[in-house]
Amino acid sequence: DNKDVLAEYHRRYKFILVDEYQDTNVVQYLWLRLLAQGSNNICCVGDDDQSIYGWRGAEVDNILRYERDFPGAKVIRLERNYRSTSHILGAASHLIAHNEARLGKTLFTDGDADPDDDKVKVASAWDSEEEARAIGEEIERVQRRGTSLDEVAILVRASFQMREFEDRFITLGLPYRVIGGPRFYERMEIRDALAYFRLVSQPADDLAFERIVNTPRRGIGETSVRTLHDYARRNAVPLLQASRDLVATEEFAGRTRVPLNAFVDSIDRWRDQLDALKHTDLAELILEESGYTQMWQNDRSAEAPGRLENLKELIRSMDEFDSMAGFLEHISLVMDRDSGDQQEAVSIMTLHSAKGLEFDTVFLPGWEEGLFPHQRALDEGGRSGLEEERRLAYVGITRAKRTCLIWFAANRRIHGSWQSSIPSRFLDELPEAHVEVQEAGTSYGGYGGGRGFGRQNPYGQSRFDQAERFASSYDTPGWQRAQRNRDAGGFQAKPQSPYGRGPKLIEGELVAKSVVEGEPKFKVGERVFHLKFGYGDVTAVEGNKLTVEFDKAGQKRVVDSFVERK
Repeated sequence: DNKDVLAEYHRRYKFILVDEYQDTNVVQYLWLRLLAQGSNNICCVGDDDQSIYGWRGAEVDNILRYERDFPGAKVIRLERNYRSTSHILGAASHLIAHNEARLGKTLFTDGDADPDDDKVKVASAWDSEEEARAIGEEIERVQRRGTSLDEVAILVRASFQMREFEDRFITLGLPYRVIGGPRFYERMEIRDALAYFRLVSQPADDLAFERIVNTPRRGIGETSVRTLHDYARRNAVPLLQASRDLVATEEFAGRTRVPLNAFVDSIDRWRDQLDALKHTDLAELILEESGYTQMWQNDRSAEAPGRLENLKELIRSMDEFDSMAGFLEHISLVMDRDSGDQQEAVSIMTLHSAKGLEFDTVFLPGWEEGLFPHQRALDEGGRSGLEEERRLAYVGITRAKRTCLIWFAANRRIHGSWQSSIPSRFLDELPEAHVEVQEAGTSYGGYGGGRGFGRQNPYGQSRFDQAERFASSYDTPGWQRAQRNRDAGGFQAKPQSPYGRGPKLIEGELVAKSVVEGEPKFKVGERVFHLKFGYGDVTAVEGNKLTVEFDKAGQKRVVDSFVERK
């Protein structure tokens, strides 16, 4: 609106250069258009196939309409790749070609394909623990062949997947580093939850008490905590006992005494249930009754859903131990472990954190429907969400210089319960010429078919969702775990999906799970809760798709498995 200011910027900036143009947002785009009107000299560098930050405002359409926005602009395709082998480029290019919203390019390397180059490998495991075990063993083999651990990376779709790899690497003595964030057990929400568990198990743990006495906020401020410290020091008692003593006096005003007394009562109540409840049930109860889970459910930040997933993964990990005390002892060993930042180490990170990096050997675990492509991306973004997930897969594959290994598990625990997995549709979009399916009995313990990829109809039956593929895996540790858990409500003896044979089209949008036959799980008028959108009322039901009028988020269309009845 201020033409004089715009004219000054036109005078000052005659030439404009933009890097990573595919990651610009709407505001940046509008600003660049205004800025370039003066001299019409603008050069944008970017890769539409690597636009993966839509969740934080990036708009891939900015680069797609570049020629229309700046008439006369020349597009120069930089298609020579200096990093990856022809097999890796071929697999990635064939996968990303399934996207409609792209400019298109053909990547190539210098010279002919080396016959010794590895194809992209696809392998499978019975469950996610088996997946972590097999990948850990393969990394040890890679290391013995002379590859530096600095040249090995594991790229996951969601941060909760890291926990099993971290635990496995500690068992194997494999040094690792987490890129783009703290290690699993060092994350804020995990430390908070562990502090609750430690205080319940060990009432004299003053560090745990200090961390959680006002988390979530209860109105117990620093002055009150200092008073507790003074009393505890004078009387040589833990802070929890000091709180128990002082709430029986007039030392604190009512606005502090009441919540502190409730906190002490809660700790005592949970301690009484240590032997009565299974430790995983007690852990979930503690997080619910303390208000900690609700705190993150009410949080509107982009990180909140991931923190809730991490809390669920923490409780899931406790199932491997006989008691809460045994689990906490394991955690103390994990937390005390030297990070080893100065030595060679495997890199573990999310796919979003991997952009711009490269490694000799890359492992891509968790290629299953609902996890990758992620169900939330499909629910909230429809076809555009699916295409961004496919771009994320493209980024993951092209981080590898020489070796790329993709994994999927037949069973994975989601939201606290074991579920049979449907292999990712992205696997069926990989080309036979550049991909090798690991047969049962190979060094990976994989259970693929080896009949090739790249069928013409990518939305029909997948060659990966047949239980027979896993027939030779029944003597593995994962299968033995399944047998032990089966009578206790675990997963089925064979991985048969209740959702049919692969993704289907619903109202023109691809979704991870097809409509389940039979009575719908919810009815119009029912009150439901969604982790992202909060509380709402069901206004329409179509198969497993619900239309919900949320109190704060308005009307949304969601999959029924992602809401709870309230």
